[in-house]
Amino acid sequence: MSKKTNYQPGTFQWSFLLPQYWGIWMGIIFLMILAILPWAIQHRLATFLGQIAFNKLKSRRHTTLRNLEVCFPEWTAEQLQEHAKQVFVDQMLGIFETLNAWYCPQWFKDRVSIEGLEHLHHAQADGKGVLLLGTHSTLLDAGGYLCSQYFELGVVYRPQNNPLLDMLIYRCRATIYDHQIDHDDMRGLIRNLKKGHAIWYSPDQDYGLKQGIMAPFFDVPAATVTAHRRLLKMSKSVAVPLYFYRDGDIKDPRYHVLLEPMVASIPSDNELEDATLVNKIIENQLRIAPTQYMWFHRRFKTRPEGYEEIY
Repeated sequence: MSKKTNYQPGTFQWSFLLPQYWGIWMGIIFLMILAILPWAIQHRLATFLGQIAFNKLKSRRHTTLRNLEVCFPEWTAEQLQEHAKQVFVDQMLGIFETLNAWYCPQWFKDRVSIEGLEHLHHAQADGKGVLLLGTHSTLLDAGGYLCSQYFELGVVYRPQNNPLLDMLIYRCRATIYDHQIDHDDMRGLIRNLKKGHAIWYSPDQDYGLKQGIMAPFFDVPAATVTAHRRLLKMSKSVAVPLYFYRDGDIKDPRYHVLLEPMVASIPSDNELEDATLVNKIIENQLRIAPTQYMWFHRRFKTRPEGYEEIY
């Protein structure tokens, strides 16, 4: 992960017992306690914390409202406010759901269903790797756990700056994912795909135009990463859209994993057409459960000359 510390992901270091890390250890113990609370209490806490976050995090609130406003112009002002508040509540719920996946996975028993698993099996039939095109869902690692109940998958992740926190998260994720690949380790990602693995990859954030191209997202021009085109070409793998979401009564929720047919046309010779197609796939998925997406990220922050500012 880090050249400065020579830290290897998942490796315990005796220095983690020093006083500078005690706060993190206490925080982890507190989170483990939260994970064993009944869902009714977790839901109330998430609702309460989500409302506080919506009121206090003004910048994030503004970003969320603007994202929803430009992506869902058909919504009224009241609907925008209601859905924006729910985004923050769903994010807090996602934290509890992730804690449950890490520390209390039996909570999900008989709550998970899947659709389209045959599409993954078909894509892997000839031994090719599969790039699972997903999104930054508020379900976080709970979504990965849902998928792991039906098939093996790896994940591309961004390491934490704090080595102790990174170790703890890495070890928790190791119970869910077969492979964890640093987002900077493109060789490792390609190597895993060439071995026929299924890797969850989310090309849905704005990383500027050095790594992408302007393409429509909800009919709004957005900087769209194109790295997955190169990954598919170099690894000779295929792309399969992946989506997961919470459904049903929030007091007794159900979770659904959706795998869509393989996107055989990617990569093509047209970078813009590929980016537009992937954005459209993501857009259609997000319409299923609009508030279960991290809209507080500045999806439209890159605005080249001639493009209207969003934020």
